[in-house]
Amino acid sequence: MIPTEKPLIELIKDHLKGDLQGLPVFNSVAVKLQQMLVRRDFNMEDVIEMISEDQSLASQVLKVDSSYYAGLSSIATIKDAIVRLGAQEVANMVMMASQFELYHSEDEFLNSSMQKLWVHSLACATGAKWLAKKAGYVNLAAECFMGGLLHDIGQLALLKVLDDIHRNKESKAAFSNTLISEILDRMHEDVGHQLLKSWSLPEAYCTIAANHHKEDFDGADILLLIVRLSDKACKKVGKSLHPDTSLSLVSTPEAHFLGTKEMTLAELEIVIEDAGELQI
Repeated sequence: MIPTEKPLIELIKDHLKGDLQGLPVFNSVAVKLQQMLVRRDFNMEDVIEMISEDQSLASQVLKVDSSYYAGLSSIATIKDAIVRLGAQEVANMVMMASQFELYHSEDEFLNSSMQKLWVHSLACATGAKWLAKKAGYVNLAAECFMGGLLHDIGQLALLKVLDDIHRNKESKAAFSNTLISEILDRMHEDVGHQLLKSWSLPEAYCTIAANHHKEDFDGADILLLIVRLSDKACKKVGKSLHPDTSLSLVSTPEAHFLGTKEMTLAELEIVIEDAGELQI
């Protein structure tokens, strides 16, 4: 009797068993820094030492494009960066620089999807940070950036799993935009939530990963609202895996809960359109 090939969804679920820490979607130093900041049991030397453990990563952080961190081109050391920008901003830089390296595949089709996802994630992060400041939540700006950067981490995880399945010839299924979109749309929120939980990242980011598309969501969660609205603005301007230029941002519940005016939303679209790709 000829063995029946497992359905692709079942293969994906098999790969996602366990604590998910084996998936290549995070740099361990970047995660440890975020965990350290949540516990608040650190000093500047702790942060410097942790980043310096990975000299390649430290070098990348110091090369992060100045459009994201003004004046960074003149910063020569991690200590200088922390003094100028603060520990949270530097931790976010570490996460951003390390994430940049992970949105790649040897498979041309999957690589294209990952690159589009990276552009979307970075644009969403940029928009969320700007919107937090514009809406009067300056104290949440760094968290909004990180929430935007990681909101679709479940999609990256699923693309990495599909990459493994393809590379190991576990399935004969032909990848297509329709198939990949269906898998990502159906699974990415739950996978992203599970992934962030397994890495013990802040609960606020786990909530965003789980609820950034849900129709029923907490209208009092400012961080979630800002990331959701930035995500929809990305969709409106075309920096999304599912662009929709007809979307009316002013009519969204997020804009209503935040009290965001039409002029601010128009400015948000410009900020996201102008968000460049990370240069390292």
